[in-house]
Amino acid sequence: MAEISPRYEFRAFAQNFGMVETKMRRLAKCEQIRESSEIYIVSAANSENNTKIRDGKMDIKVFVEKREGLEQWNPRMKGEFPMKTELLRREVFPAFGVAEPDCRREEYGLQQYLDEIIFPHPQLTAVDVVKLRFAFTVNGCIAEIAQLLINGAAIRTVAVEHTDIGAILKAREMLGLQEYENVNYLRAIKRIIGLERLPV
Repeated sequence: MAEISPRYEFRAFAQNFGMVETKMRRLAKCEQIRESSEIYIVSAANSENNTKIRDGKMDIKVFVEKREGLEQWNPRMKGEFPMKTELLRREVFPAFGVAEPDCRREEYGLQQYLDEIIFPHPQLTAVDVVKLRFAFTVNGCIAEIAQLLINGAAIRTVAVEHTDIGAILKAREMLGLQEYENVNYLRAIKRIIGLERLPV
């Protein structure tokens, strides 16, 4: 099988994107609408591994590098619940960068994992994220507008992704996103729940 190249991403968060949304809808037609309910597991000790659970499956992405203001992320692990404790020890807790808890089961269902491991851990927080995503293609890049609820807090996000950095930078210019800060989901969630300060 051919190796999949990890994409670079530019993502911004705001209460309202105004003309950015207008430009995106003028440049391209909405190709798909997706709604999902996800749980992000946020670690106070690590900001380079993005861990989320959707439809009973865990997905961990690791930060690779930052180039020209864009971030590249690569899949590290995909797992499904119930999950063996050995896999949690080998793959999941090293990604969190925190002390491994006392695991008393050989495997954990999703609710057991949350109730017995995540919620009691002093450095880990489970954050509910509801997404309504609208997909577009701008300058050959994957683009999206999404309405979010992060632990009930309403916010919007716009993103542009591609393996070609130049294509993203051009799409960002076409959409009028040059003045927006590039913020990944993990950092945005940490700011909303108070684990990271907002930029001055």
